[in-house]
Amino acid sequence: MLQDPNTSTEFSLFENEFLYTRASSGKRLLNLIVDSIVFYVLIFLLAFFMVSVSPEIAPYIASDNGGFKLFSNLLYMILYALYMGALESLLKGKSPGKYLTRTRAVNIDGTPITSQTAFLRGFARAVPFCAFSALGTPCDPWQDRWTKTMVVNDRESGS
Repeated sequence: MLQDPNTSTEFSLFENEFLYTRASSGKRLLNLIVDSIVFYVLIFLLAFFMVSVSPEIAPYIASDNGGFKLFSNLLYMILYALYMGALESLLKGKSPGKYLTRTRAVNIDGTPITSQTAFLRGFARAVPFCAFSALGTPCDPWQDRWTKTMVVNDRESGS
């Protein structure tokens, strides 16, 4: 009963009768919001720790210098990609947002994602305007398309 995952929400995996239901756009948006908040709280704590250990770097962290702003934005993108890749790798396709919404990232055939796939998904998120690629029905952002993965509901998938 395999069907195209872009047009159908359910399919069975070989002999297994687990049905995978693609997560809704609302759940995907909530995942993004929660994961972003957790990431920026961790960045804030890291900056606080760095300033407490070495106060002379505080002016650089608070700088409005254009070159430093560009560098810090690039650094945030890379750190977010690594953060999401590490979380999805260690937590078997999950992140704080996915725990909250009871969803998980899996390969398009329903198998668990590998560490390599998790990090590729993380770096796909670092591509500018990736969040806009999630608009539409079904929600199919670049990190899913480029890595042949999808985010499914845990409850319906029997996970």
